Amino acid sequence: MRVMPSGAGRASAILKPSPTKDRRDIAHLLDAAICRALPWKDIIMTRKIACVAVILLAGIAAAMAADAPQFKLRGDRFNPLTWEEMSQEQRALVEHIVSGPRGSLNGPFNVMLRSPELGDRLQNVGEYVIFKNSLSDRLKELAILVTARAWTAQYVWYAHHSLAMKAGLPPAIAEAIAAGKRPVKMESDDEIVYKFTRELINTKRVSDATFAAAKARFGERGVVDLIGTIGYYQTVAMLVDVDRYPLPDGATLPLRALKR
Repeated sequence: MRVMPSGAGRASAILKPSPTKDRRDIAHLLDAAICRALPWKDIIMTRKIACVAVILLAGIAAAMAADAPQFKLRGDRFNPLTWEEMSQEQRALVEHIVSGPRGSLNGPFNVMLRSPELGDRLQNVGEYVIFKNSLSDRLKELAILVTARAWTAQYVWYAHHSLAMKAGLPPAIAEAIAAGKRPVKMESDDEIVYKFTRELINTKRVSDATFAAAKARFGERGVVDLIGTIGYYQTVAMLVDVDRYPLPDGATLPLRALKR
C-alpha cells in the first residue's frame, strides 16, 4: 500500500464557516424586493427596518459560525470536507465524534462522513473498542498492531505504536511484529492474544485449543471483545488504505512491505 505524507496528498480542510457572503446576499435580495414592492416615499423607512433585520440575521449567522467545531480533516482520494460542504447528517456525525472521548477526527472519519449513518454506527463500535474494552490497554493495542501489520496499514500502526508502548507492550514485541516475525519472548496473556489474532486473520478461524486458551483467560466477553477489536481495526485499515490516508508532515512510513 502507498501512503503519502500529508504534504504530498490533498490539503487539509479547516472547518470554519464564513457568513460574510451570505450576509451580502441577504442584504441585496431584501433591498431589491423593497424597491420593487413599495412607492419611493416608503422606501427609506422600510430600508431602515430592513437594515435592522440584516443586522439581526448577521448576528445569528455570526453566532452559528462561532459555535461551529474548529478542527482539520485530512485525506487523499476522499477530499477533506469543510463544514459548509457538509449535510446535516454529516455535521451530526462530526458533532458526535468531537463531543465524545476521542475529540479528534484523525484517521478514518473523513471517509466515514461519505456515509454518515454507517459512519456513526462504526464510530460507536470504535468508541467501545477503545474506551470500554474488557481487555487491558496493552492487550488491545497488541491486537491492533498485529491487525495493522497484516494489512500494512501505515496510519493505524503510526497512530497505535506509541499507545502500545505507553500501555507497557515491550518494544521488542512491536519490532518483531513490524518485521513480520513471531516475537521470541511474550508473557502468557500476550501469547494468547497474539496467537488468536494471527490465527483468525490468517486462517479466518481459530482452533479449539486457541479458543479454549482465550476463553479460560479472558472469559467469553473477553473473547468477543478481542474479535470485535480485530474486526473494527480491519475495517479502519480498509478505510485508510483505500483512501491512501496521509501521515502527518515529516512522518516516515513505519512498515515495510513483506515478502509473500
